Amino acid sequence: MVMLTYPDRPVMAELMARMLWEIGAVHFRPQEPYKLASGMASPVYIDCRKLLSFPRIRSTIIDFAASVVTREAGFEKFDCVAGGETAGIPFAALLADRLALPMIYVRKKPKGHGRAAQIEGHMPEGSRVLVIEDLTTVGGSMFTFIDAVRAAGGVIDHAIALFYYGFFPEAEARFANGKVKLHYIATWREVLAVAKADRLFDEATLAEVESFLDAPLAWSARHGGVGELPAS
Repeated sequence: MVMLTYPDRPVMAELMARMLWEIGAVHFRPQEPYKLASGMASPVYIDCRKLLSFPRIRSTIIDFAASVVTREAGFEKFDCVAGGETAGIPFAALLADRLALPMIYVRKKPKGHGRAAQIEGHMPEGSRVLVIEDLTTVGGSMFTFIDAVRAAGGVIDHAIALFYYGFFPEAEARFANGKVKLHYIATWREVLAVAKADRLFDEATLAEVESFLDAPLAWSARHGGVGELPAS
């Protein structure tokens, strides 16, 4: 059952950011940038899968996700929740349980044996599906799952990422062009705000991270990474 007593969005975003710091799921390292799959050099890194290992935090985050979806989309807008392989699957199960909805999961590619299924579970034609992922950067992987559900007869107007990078205009364009409203709880801006407020790093480190958030591709290019994202 979804309750209506959860905090407003800014408070939920700050609380999630604090939870991520508490469990060591986020890292700032501008001196030795991380190399992302896209080829970008990044001074920040996040592992939302760690949320699953902390039951109280995990439960609170799912409460927040349910609150965001019902406030922004509505209470009777979905017939099932879909999780993408692999990180989205456990969060889909948790959110489906919280919203009292069926759950399916979507493979990145059809499995090469048996029914060659890409979608596992029961999804009747025309089902209104909410897709969830643990995090979204520019939306590429999420649309792999969205496109698969649509091809199988599902209807997707909404998706939720627990954490959204929040600084790539390419992401906004992708969701707008794909006619999907993206919901989320927190972004890197809230994570940085908590780091500043609690003085978790020196001023130089915080300034470098802020510089990255303001112009990520330019920062990447200056630090040995790609200066533009792939077209796909």
